Amino acid sequence: MNLYNLTFQSIRFILLPVACIYGAVVWVRNKLFDRNILKGASFNLPLICVGNLSVGGTGKSPMTEYLLRLLQDRYQVATLSRGYKRKTRGYILAGDGTTALDIGDEPMLFHLKFPKVAVAVGEERLVAIPQLLQDRPGTQVVILDDAYQHRAIQPGFNILLTDYNNLYTRDFYLPTGDLRDHKCAARRAQVIVVTKCPPGLSEEERAAVTQELHPREGQRVFFATLEYGQPYHIIDNHPCPLEKDMEVLLVCGIANPKPLKAYLEAETASFEVQAYNDHHIFTIDDLRAMRRRFEQMSSGKKILLTTEKDGVRLLKFQQELENLPLFVLPVRHRILFGERDAFHASILTFIDNFHV
Repeated sequence: MNLYNLTFQSIRFILLPVACIYGAVVWVRNKLFDRNILKGASFNLPLICVGNLSVGGTGKSPMTEYLLRLLQDRYQVATLSRGYKRKTRGYILAGDGTTALDIGDEPMLFHLKFPKVAVAVGEERLVAIPQLLQDRPGTQVVILDDAYQHRAIQPGFNILLTDYNNLYTRDFYLPTGDLRDHKCAARRAQVIVVTKCPPGLSEEERAAVTQELHPREGQRVFFATLEYGQPYHIIDNHPCPLEKDMEVLLVCGIANPKPLKAYLEAETASFEVQAYNDHHIFTIDDLRAMRRRFEQMSSGKKILLTTEKDGVRLLKFQQELENLPLFVLPVRHRILFGERDAFHASILTFIDNFHV
């Protein structure tokens, strides 16, 4: 029995009255926006929002990457995030010399992987969007990362993500559950994507989940699974395929590492985890602890592995990492049931109709 988890869950249950109050406050806030008592602003260009109703771990960053990959060669695209856990405040447009401490790990990842895309951060998105458009006046599409609850702005297209293993319909409000928004808020989405599905999800399971989500008329529900790519070295990018006889030390500070652990269990001989909190800012002591633990592993065929989000927070130790076998594991969404083109069409049609 895991006493920590048992204690944690007991505390969450005790806080049920607080969760009920929180849920009521969120419901009232949404009603004020729905009835235009509180008003959200719109902009004269396509805004696509990627978000969820819960805290962490539904795959928002891979979905934002998915959209950037889809759109970057068709339009002049920008992405705007809050910049969670950065050491700065206010609006910042990423440029040469920008670090994860300046803009946060996820925006930094977008900046490194998509050099043609304007990557900006700002807590007040209502203020940041005009600044972004002033800096990049040719922008044709803006992707709002993790902005579903930021109702001061009215996106034209909302993509709502929900984890197959923790659907929002089965969740409860913080702090007893993980919901940070009312379940009825799902109706604002044009598209719902059920993420982290088993690759072999059956048609029967798909139908059951769709029925449970109870989409409104015209609302599409898609299903996606996570696919991991080939690891590459954090400094020189040379590849290192995972092998069945390989031992791995996973250095990981993400909200939900369960799918990653399941993948490593299937693809390697064994693995250990050096775990940190989500968006952890690594220190030189962390790096030394990582190295010591790695050296204690007995296998002759071993590597260090981390996620792309963690990787951008480790890059500041470039000199120390050059001779260390630390590899970064990329991850992407794959749309299931042959509906990739339909998913793409829903997004492209919105943008093209906006520009007509």
